[in-house]
Amino acid sequence: MNRLMPILPELILTVGALLLMMVSAFVGRRGSGLTSWASVALLVAASVALIGPPSSAGVLFGGLIVADAFGSFGKVIIFLSSAVAIIAAHGWFERGTEHSPEYSVLILFSAIGGAVTVSATNLIMLYMGLELLSLSSYVLASYRRGDERSAEAGLKYFVLGALASGILLYGISLLYGFTGTMTFSGLAAAFARDGAPSLGLLFGLVFLLSGIAFKISAVPFHMWTPDVYEGAPTPVTAFFASAPKVAAVLLATRVCLDALEPATDAWRQIVIFAALASIFLGAVAAWGQTNIKRLLAYSSINNVGFALIGLAAGGVKGASSVLFYMAIYVVMTLGAFLCVLRMRTRDGEPTERIEDLAGLSQARPGFAAAMAIFMFSLAGIPPLFGFWPKLLVFNAAVDEGLIALAVAGIVGTVVGAYYYLRIIKIMYFDEAPSPLVRVRAPLERLMILIAALIVSPLGYLLIGPLGDYADRAAGSIF
Repeated sequence: MNRLMPILPELILTVGALLLMMVSAFVGRRGSGLTSWASVALLVAASVALIGPPSSAGVLFGGLIVADAFGSFGKVIIFLSSAVAIIAAHGWFERGTEHSPEYSVLILFSAIGGAVTVSATNLIMLYMGLELLSLSSYVLASYRRGDERSAEAGLKYFVLGALASGILLYGISLLYGFTGTMTFSGLAAAFARDGAPSLGLLFGLVFLLSGIAFKISAVPFHMWTPDVYEGAPTPVTAFFASAPKVAAVLLATRVCLDALEPATDAWRQIVIFAALASIFLGAVAAWGQTNIKRLLAYSSINNVGFALIGLAAGGVKGASSVLFYMAIYVVMTLGAFLCVLRMRTRDGEPTERIEDLAGLSQARPGFAAAMAIFMFSLAGIPPLFGFWPKLLVFNAAVDEGLIALAVAGIVGTVVGAYYYLRIIKIMYFDEAPSPLVRVRAPLERLMILIAALIVSPLGYLLIGPLGDYADRAAGSIF
């Protein structure tokens, strides 16, 4: 039992997901409420179980995974954002026809995959965690069987995801072939021992990072993101933009700063290119979007670029800035998607058109104010809290001597602010042809309020405790 205590959160979710899967087979669609709230309870229990051995047990099972503060930081974000995605879906899907118990079970399996991903210290466990996360996501993307867009999103995600998995596996095979080890510590020793990496090691490094770049939807491996985000059900899109994104970004951070640390000069060039390309493409490509989910997809690509600036900086400060950035990014993004979930036309049908937000400030001032807070915060405009994570990644880059990268990131922030401000302009200055109807969803309203308070200027109260936690978590890698 002492050996199993460090993986108690994963055990809680695994056993609970298997039991709920059996229950759902007997109760059918009428049991969607039961499985949803049971899943939320399991995710909260897993978050509480991170206190103690799961945060400090060290390397486990012969170097397959590690229980440290870095992994625990990521798991808390993954578990809580997964719980939000389950709660949001309960009031969005049509009861008795669309919402099945399988939805929350798939979210649980994705959360388990994310937990394994952020704790992996072995290339095989890295792959297993990513695939468990991805396989559940493919099904979730095509969850609405009667919706052609959902089916198309699931198919695109599966085909491109399979291609990315092949690229990732090829990189893993090259690294294993040239080093003879699968562990991150063994890879670091091999890169340090060889001095300048051989051509084979460099190819393995490039393919490995390319496979991970697909999972975080960094340019040039972003092509699936806008289509999948638009076609998937909105609660699923909110999940994709939060938990899997955090898992993949933290995996990239651990791989680069642990397994590939001696080859920093080699991978830093790749990360800098991906960061700048993601920032500017995510900013420019969103300008002409009419669907708010596609716009938020490009916003997600843009924000990943800023997180990669912190990764390019490296060291404890760079890793800490990545952790801090992803924590606040998840709050901002989930808040924005929760607002999208409440967008309903006069007929009560969900809508995703940006133009339907016109005149929202007159019809629903509280809703408009919350949406404006999330947009301003995503744009990084002070005094909202979204400004602080961007400042941290820029400071980390400057301290490492990457001044040009920080300046380019600041320019990208200005370019990207346009489409966030455009949404605010539509809400506050355009006339409403048909105002959105009110949706009775008290839990969603409460979650929107909490998210808005966190990213408001009140969020600066979190700088001390969250910053200290991020620093400790980052330091546990080294």
